[in-house]
Amino acid sequence: MKWQRDGKIQKELRKLVRHLSFDHVRPTQVHAFRTYGSKARAYARIWAFPKIFQEVLNVQPAYVIEVLSEKFDKLSEDNKTKVLIHELLHIPKNFSGSLLPHRGRGRRLDKEVERLYKMYKT
Repeated sequence: MKWQRDGKIQKELRKLVRHLSFDHVRPTQVHAFRTYGSKARAYARIWAFPKIFQEVLNVQPAYVIEVLSEKFDKLSEDNKTKVLIHELLHIPKNFSGSLLPHRGRGRRLDKEVERLYKMYKT
């Protein structure tokens, strides 16, 4: 599998963070990568940097949003945006390096994605 930084995705993530007022997200600590050759079924995924590693290495929390090129590139621009919003929604408000699940406490990521996407397009 091949990994490469993706400046275009990085710019789109920063635009989404700014436009959707994701004030808890630190864009300089969210990194975008594109992968080639993955066998995963996902369009994209988010990787966290757990607290134990942050402590041991004395670094700040960080996240990597990976788009799986073979699947992601086939999506429409609207669906690409929705996928990126979905991945950003996994980042908790305390930006701790952990991840939020798809469901919890009356919150469903899929419904939240649709609401935010409509807000983004207006």
